Amino acid sequence: MLTSKERAQLRAKANGLPTTLLIGKFGVTENVVAEADALLTSRELIKGKVLEGACQTPREVCDALCEATGAEGVAVIGTKFVLYRFSEKCQAERNAVGRAKRKEVPVAKADPVRKAVRVRRRAAKRQKQERDQYFKKQAIDRAISRAKEQRLKDSD
Repeated sequence: MLTSKERAQLRAKANGLPTTLLIGKFGVTENVVAEADALLTSRELIKGKVLEGACQTPREVCDALCEATGAEGVAVIGTKFVLYRFSEKCQAERNAVGRAKRKEVPVAKADPVRKAVRVRRRAAKRQKQERDQYFKKQAIDRAISRAKEQRLKDSD
């Protein structure tokens, strides 16, 4: 059973697919089922179309093909339908090409961007503290010199 997210992804993939399976006035026959099975084995995802002269609706055709081939119905829109069935053959091809599920890349515990930001903030904080200490010392020295000058004026 497909989840809604998987179904949405498959619908998006099927958007660009050409219609490969046509259902005519005789509906779902053994030949149609065999063709759908072959297509599902080779492609996993197929798009089909029910012609106007057919005696079945696209929904009925989709359900019948799903039942006969063991596929999942992804979407039925207008006269077109999309079927999906996992294929070992396609998986093997993806593995050979390197498109298989890749191992996750381990993420370093220390993020270099955040580390650089922290270093810059610490440096700025240190500079500010040094500046504040310098001005505080200057203010104290001025206050002491004023106090000395005041004492000298008062003693005169």
